[in-house]
Amino acid sequence: MGTRRAADWPEPYSRRVTSSPLESEGLRDRVQKSLDDFVAVQTPRMDAISEDLGPMVDAIVALVAGGKRLRPAFCYWGWRGAGGADADPIVRAATSLELLQACALVHDDVMDDSDTRRGRPAAHRQFAALHRGHGWLGSPDAFGLGGAVLMGDLCLSWADEMLFTSGLGGDALLRAKPVYDEMRTELMSGQYLDLLEQAMGGGSIDRARRVIRFKSAKYTIERPLHLGAALAGSGQRLVDTYTAYGLPLGEAFQLRDDVLGVFGDPGQTGKPAGDDLREGKRTVLVTTALEQASPADAARLRRLLGDRHLQPEGVNEARTIIRDAGALTQVEGMIADLTAAALAALGDSPGSPVAEPARSALAALAVAATERSV
Repeated sequence: MGTRRAADWPEPYSRRVTSSPLESEGLRDRVQKSLDDFVAVQTPRMDAISEDLGPMVDAIVALVAGGKRLRPAFCYWGWRGAGGADADPIVRAATSLELLQACALVHDDVMDDSDTRRGRPAAHRQFAALHRGHGWLGSPDAFGLGGAVLMGDLCLSWADEMLFTSGLGGDALLRAKPVYDEMRTELMSGQYLDLLEQAMGGGSIDRARRVIRFKSAKYTIERPLHLGAALAGSGQRLVDTYTAYGLPLGEAFQLRDDVLGVFGDPGQTGKPAGDDLREGKRTVLVTTALEQASPADAARLRRLLGDRHLQPEGVNEARTIIRDAGALTQVEGMIADLTAAALAALGDSPGSPVAEPARSALAALAVAATERSV
């Protein structure tokens, strides 16, 4: 069994963006090479245990072949902004976040009972299909859930291994470990809070924003920046600047994701149109609409939310309610304001505490992350 690149998979899975801030320093290709090299080491280890593990390795390879590569980018530029030099070990360390993200995605799809991820069947659906195709005993769906949970756990384990075998010095890794530990705790906590909000039927906008902060904002941008800064041995002033930039940008990033979850093009999102509605996501967008819509419209939107068989006409009806309530306009305004706050926190060169060229790269990433041009 050999490693496979994104080009081996059909569109839109293998689609690559040819012009973005992630192309600077050849970062996107270097992240992919780091993943390829890492999995090339893991594959014979898995084969030595059993060839039956092949489908799990293939599923991981497929999952990490796609994605925006934002977390490695923010970690890398967090390092460069602290004065760290470009080097392969920092790219490998930053790339470990792609495996952590893979863990989060697999488990998130299990919790949401999602059908697809990045234009392909979600991991638990793949394992269920494997069971069904071989006519094995027991429930295909139960096998699928179990396989996906274990696949996510393996990605989490591999993320640690990749970080701590990246080639960076022991002192750097020791500085980074508390940040890495905090990031994982925040991520899992945010995932649970998201699960809780769906079970409770949603709450206030403040509660929805709390989910955003811990499930996405800190984990996607702030903590990767902090991780890069810690690896480089930066001072507190830079860490504070990264927080002032990363938290509002991370929230804006997730708000954009929430808008795409309702209004996005499946060719861009890799998921069916309106999938967040079928999953009953109590996002800021949806919560705002529920608070501001007429009682009749709010009641109708609640009935539509969580309908696993919601048809296109139902999706369009929900979209209309959200638009008419002013929620889409309000969330777009929040995205713009939060992005502006993030850019202001970076400061102007040469007065910014963020060293060039990182300051310029982070400014470009702020726009790309919220416009989804990466």
